[in-house]
Parts: sequence; C-alpha cells; structure tokens
Amino acid sequence: MDHFAYRSGILHAEDVPLERIAQAVGTPVYVYSRATLERHARVFREALAGLPRTHIAFAIKANPNLAVLKVLQREGYGADIVSVGEMKRALAAGMPARDIVFSGVGKTREELAAAIEAGIGQVNIELEEEGAALAQIAHAMGRRVDAVLRVNPDVDPGTHAKISTGMKENKFGVPIDEAGAIFARLAALPGLAMRGVALHIGSQLFDLAPLEAAYGRIGALVADLRAAGHAIDRVDLGGGLGVPYERHKVPPSPADYGEMVARATRGWDVTLYFEPGRVIVGNAGVLLTRVIWVKPGVARPWVIVDAAMNDLARPAMYDAWHDFEAVAPNGAQMEANIAGPVCESGDTFAKARRIDAVASGDLAVFRTAGAYGATMASTYNSRPLVPEVMVDGDRFAVVADRVLPETLIAAERVPDFLED
Repeated sequence: MDHFAYRSGILHAEDVPLERIAQAVGTPVYVYSRATLERHARVFREALAGLPRTHIAFAIKANPNLAVLKVLQREGYGADIVSVGEMKRALAAGMPARDIVFSGVGKTREELAAAIEAGIGQVNIELEEEGAALAQIAHAMGRRVDAVLRVNPDVDPGTHAKISTGMKENKFGVPIDEAGAIFARLAALPGLAMRGVALHIGSQLFDLAPLEAAYGRIGALVADLRAAGHAIDRVDLGGGLGVPYERHKVPPSPADYGEMVARATRGWDVTLYFEPGRVIVGNAGVLLTRVIWVKPGVARPWVIVDAAMNDLARPAMYDAWHDFEAVAPNGAQMEANIAGPVCESGDTFAKARRIDAVASGDLAVFRTAGAYGATMASTYNSRPLVPEVMVDGDRFAVVADRVLPETLIAAERVPDFLED
C-alpha cells in the first residue's frame, strides 16, 4: 500500500495534489510520501516480530536522501552502507554508528580506517585480504572490530543478471566451500572479532525458495563453524525482497518472508541482521514529469517527457518497468512509446505501452520510483540534477535541490595552460 491516490480525478501524494508540487518546484521531480515510508518500515519490522533477536539496517544505496534516512532513523532503523559517503549520510541522519553495517566488495583501506574511527557496529568482509587489512588497521589503532564473513552460497536468485549477487560467478563474498578455512584464519588475527557470517543473493526477488535454499546452506556452515570451536552470535541475511513494479505481479509480502525466515533459522541462536532497501522505499516515491511533445511515429506515437534516463536510469539499465500514469486522466487511453529528451536511443521508458491518453503540457508520473531513482541520477547531456520533495500530510518540502548546470560549471576549472 502507498499514499499516492486519485481524488476528484487528480493524483495526490497524501493530501497534496501533484499539480501543486509541479507548479512550485517544476519537473521532473521525485516525490516521496512520509506516511508510506513509515508504514513500510513498520510492516517490515512487524513481520520479524516472531524472531528472537533482530537488527534492521536500511540499505542506503536504495535511497540516500537525508530526509528519507531521518524518517527511518525515527523508526529505529540502522544503516547498511557500501561507502564512507553513505556512512556520513547515516551519521548525519542521526543513525548511531553501532547500528551501521559496512558492506561492499571494494572498501578501501582509507574507508576501513574511517569506519573503525567512527565506531561502526559491523564490517562485512568480502575477501580474506580485506579481512587481513582490516585486522592490521584496527590493531594499529588499538581497536577490535566486530566483523562477519560474507559467503557466496552459489544459489540462483532468479532475478535480473545485473542484480544477482549470490552465484559463484558473481563478484561478492567468498565461496561457501572455502568459508570455514578463511573464517578460521581471520578469527586468529588481532584486531578482529569474527562474530558470524553474511549473505545476500540478489535484489528484486519474487520467489522465497532461493532465499530459503541459501539460508539452509548458511545454517549448515554456522553449525560447522561452531563445531570447529568458533563462537557465532550473528548472521546477516541481507535483503532483496521485490516490489510490484507491475501491479498485477505480486511479490511475497514481508509477513511471508518473516514466516520463512523463522522456519529456516529455527535453532540458530543468533541475532539476525536484515538489510531491506527497495521494499521500504520503492513504492514510497514517484517521478513527476511533464509531457513535452506527443510526436507521431511509424507504428504509434512517441510521448516525449521532460524526465530522462539521467533522472531514472533503471529502464535503460535493466529494461525495467515503471507504471506511467497521467496526473489528471481524462478516461481515454492510447498505445504509445515513452521517451525522454536525452540524445540516446536508450533513453526510452516504454514501448508499445497502453497508457492514459496525454497531450503536450500534461503531467504524469512514473510509479514505484522511490528506490534506485534519484540516487542513480546524473547530469548527462548537462541536464540539471533532479530535485526531491517529501510530502507530509497536506504539506511538502524540497529535500534535495535541483542542481543547475551553472552550479556544475562553477565547480570546473580551465587550467592556466589553456588560457590565451
């Protein structure tokens, strides 16, 4: 459920008509609903209520906006980060350092040192060399860092290849058949407190069976590690639950997921860590855009909107689907292609799509744009960086400015040797 709905024929975000945001801020613009964020955060937490010990760390990569993070911090969420930049955002939003998990396959030594200095709660080690470097840095700083070893369980998640992370050919984690030996060597190093293991097999998952299979493999590994004399008190289960980009395709609910986790982890006697991202913020945001032209085409017209692939990259990157709806539909429909103004054929959001009939000047939205939307935006074609707005009941605020080309140009320099 989200809080974007039609009232008197006009699409609203909570109690704010989207037309009012377009008039005040311009388009394109991301619009987030605070009420939806809060609801999704609570539904996910409630789905895990039957588990003995849990820790929820929001995957900041899904949406790093400070206002979004502040909402989730107030809901008791920690942060899953993959860079020091994300760590700084989490801390700026008031998330305690002890509630931050540092994931990611390419953490630099400088980032590891910064994380230790900040006192973050857990580092997810991706390879043995990284673990050895972390131990050395921590020991030199007189610290001991809580860490887990990320394991690649070699399970096909059944998702898009570019967001699959748990198969042996993926770049993440250590092979599960080598995990025991690597864990033992890392556990012997000063500076490290090896607490357990982690996994994450992919994103936008619609089938719980691959997750349950992966958890089964991890449960066996935990038993083997304990048999070898290691104290294991936490397992990081990652994230990956899907959201309904196409409304007729319904993913497992957080409640379904919670029931599966309770079944799959029964008897583990650990604190379970979770890293939800898309499932929390995906449906909490839309990308509001305006139609520039409806251009005749050979087979069907092209609806050219002022949002582009630099604002919402997922369709160009993954052939991803986002529902397209008029803000003030007139009841008619049309079959059309939808594209943006960027000088790339890949700047196409949909082809041969049945949509609300629109004309030049009409407002429309791309739905389910709260995750991997603004965070992946760029200024390609020297376009402004898309702004972000948060709605709270009948009020709204700009929570990220539109960054204009003039601002970007001001940050660039022409060197002396190019001056006349």
